[in-house]
Amino acid sequence: MTQEEYALAVEHLRARLYRTAFLYLGSEALALDAVDETVYKGLRGLRSLRQPEFFATWLTRILLNECSREKKRQRRLEPLDTFDCPNADDLDALPLKEAIRRLPPDLSQVVILRYFSGYTLAETARILDIPAGTAATRQRRALALLRLELCEKEGDA
Repeated sequence: MTQEEYALAVEHLRARLYRTAFLYLGSEALALDAVDETVYKGLRGLRSLRQPEFFATWLTRILLNECSREKKRQRRLEPLDTFDCPNADDLDALPLKEAIRRLPPDLSQVVILRYFSGYTLAETARILDIPAGTAATRQRRALALLRLELCEKEGDA
């Protein structure tokens, strides 16, 4: 794959990558940074792409690694004595987004890739480098937890 082909392929995926990063990180600025870093790292590592037909899953995997690094960095920067003070972002947050963010990372990754980024179960498994059966199990577990949490919230209201 040439650099021109890479640029065209990235342009077709950019919206999908951004949506995935935004749902994973919860911030527009962080998502844009993660996508930019992914595009840069993808270009640098283009020679390591063995099968061009898996370009989208390869680049999405780079994005997920970038998002994981950013989440770790954010946790390190978080002050120890945080307090709950609602800001504009919190007031606009949907219960589903909040519930997805509270899932364990291995479960939230599957939900974000499957339902918000539009990947198939097989593509999701390939991106996460896990067997398809594991991806299906994580999907079922995540949906059950989301259903439980969202139904409890409805009962509280």
